[in-house]
Amino acid sequence: MSSSPAAPDDAVRACIEECRAAFLDDLVDWLRIPSVSADPAHADDLTRSAAWLAGKLTATGFPVAEIWETPGAPAVFAEWPSGDPEAPTVLVYGHHDVQPAVLTDGWHSEPFVPEVRDGRLYARGAADDKGQVFLHTLGVRAHLAATGRAAPAVNLKLLIEGEEESGSPHFPDLVREKAGRLACDAAIVSDTGMWSAQTPTVCTGMRGLTDCQIDLYGPDQDIHSGSFGGAVPNPATEAARLAARLHDEDHRVTLPGFYDGVVELSEEERQLFAELPFDEDTWLRTAHSYATLGERGYTTLERIWARPTAEVNGIGGGYQGPGGKTVIPSSAQLKLSFRLVAGQDAEKVQQSVRDWVSRSLPAGIRHEITFWGATRPCLTPLGHPALQAVVRSMERAFGTQVRFTREGGSGPAADVQDVLGVPVLFLGISVPSDGWHAPDEKVELDLLMTGAEAAACLWSDLAENWSPRSTQSHTPRQAAEQAQRPSQRPSHSPSQSRARSEQDNAG
Repeated sequence: MSSSPAAPDDAVRACIEECRAAFLDDLVDWLRIPSVSADPAHADDLTRSAAWLAGKLTATGFPVAEIWETPGAPAVFAEWPSGDPEAPTVLVYGHHDVQPAVLTDGWHSEPFVPEVRDGRLYARGAADDKGQVFLHTLGVRAHLAATGRAAPAVNLKLLIEGEEESGSPHFPDLVREKAGRLACDAAIVSDTGMWSAQTPTVCTGMRGLTDCQIDLYGPDQDIHSGSFGGAVPNPATEAARLAARLHDEDHRVTLPGFYDGVVELSEEERQLFAELPFDEDTWLRTAHSYATLGERGYTTLERIWARPTAEVNGIGGGYQGPGGKTVIPSSAQLKLSFRLVAGQDAEKVQQSVRDWVSRSLPAGIRHEITFWGATRPCLTPLGHPALQAVVRSMERAFGTQVRFTREGGSGPAADVQDVLGVPVLFLGISVPSDGWHAPDEKVELDLLMTGAEAAACLWSDLAENWSPRSTQSHTPRQAAEQAQRPSQRPSHSPSQSRARSEQDNAG
């Protein structure tokens, strides 16, 4: 293992402060490029964005900085070898595309004309994800300045894709095609956030996703409900029946085999979740809802982070215009999505849906089911040494205890874990008020600098304290198995004073 000492905090901070102004000037320049992947009219802007980033990575010192073309938007790959044959190899993932934005959406300044107000940088992509990608250039500069090294203490790679905001349609194939170049011991995802500026957190996992549309067909055309009602099957009624049968009275999903392999939360994880300063009334306001409802026996945070779910995203069929039209409709549709957790297999869930629908429909109702792919869940056990290195680096940068969350949503991080067979770790500094995808997206400049400091500390910590050859890589299944074993509590032991309060169905 490398014997390089951990980067001195004072030296890291001094370098970051010295480089702060130039770093922000560069970031503002990048944010001016409207790299909107959802709009074909911005294809050239995505190309410009990738070229801009590749150039800045070269200027930072990366000896390899390449643009990788895909059938969609280009990705950027960079590599900086450590020179130490025992050093771990770390891949940083992020994206350079952004959500659409125009002033009339409700912005107080032009979304692609960055503006600093009250210590915050406002622009589309400031937090999601250009700011969090670009902090790594400042972090590696500070790491080198503080340690006196000519190259990072780890073999450092970056993969910054250009289609995350459009569902990453070409990303899995790109990772498979370039798996040899991307080979690593761990992946760092900097496309995430923290609980708050006062409560820094590290995410340990994301849920997976599979979703579908079920089309139901009955009569060959709409028919008179007086002449035929009560005597032939109604596809709209059957769509409603399917939706109603999806959950039982405890709000558990009724699909046969749906919970097979699900990794249950350990008491340690439940305690860690319970210690977060969660206010349910505030959360409900952000959800624009009036009560909580979900699987009995789990708290709100446990439900959205660590339990699988099934949701009706849309249901329709028949006449939708003003007034009445007394018909039996010829067709109906049901849109469903399933969030998956570690231990679940998306293909098995899809097959369970197909079997369930086939068994549930009466004669005379034909159906088609269309699935739109799947995103796998990812989970890194609390005791993983690389995760502990992230926690230590965050604690050094923030000067306080770091707590733990998971992410209820889904993303391409699981593709990296699945294809490369490595643990995925999350290092992000965005806070909920940053307004991802919303008008007036911003990033807190002080948090951005602190994130760069954490990244600078991380490379030394990993090189000093982690030997990947003695740690098994964690596929989703391996992570699930290890998560069920007692773990070494990472870093500090959180207070045990607050008891977990379970919520039942009603808020």
